[in-house]
Amino acid sequence: MAENDFKYIVQSFGDFYIGARWTYGEMLVNENMPFKWKAVVRHYLLKDVAPDTKMEDHIFFMNEQDFSYETLKELKAKFKMSVWVPADGRKRRGGHYESREYTIEEIVSSKKLHDKMDTIIVEELRLSKLALLMFAV
Repeated sequence: MAENDFKYIVQSFGDFYIGARWTYGEMLVNENMPFKWKAVVRHYLLKDVAPDTKMEDHIFFMNEQDFSYETLKELKAKFKMSVWVPADGRKRRGGHYESREYTIEEIVSSKKLHDKMDTIIVEELRLSKLALLMFAV
């Protein structure tokens, strides 16, 4: 993969889509990143991790007691991931990646996802603009 794959910020009418390969420090200096998200990163997420941590790494190592978990849960954060699906022998003769979306609660509580962590590609964070707007910083 290229260095800048999954380092993007896109918005639709109701959501922000942020690539999961950004480090939190890179997010803070990017001029296209929404200001409110930068404030959330600065004031809440960096209490648990270093600025050189990537979101894709952070979500698999947080637990339910972390302040960053509570923050992402309050924001109703969802992560788009490509999950390896092995061959089933009937329809699919070979394994393949399947794109799925998970909430932060599902990621943190799922032993199955943690066991397959090395084969999962975390693509993006999806934040609702309304949830970000309503979040008090």
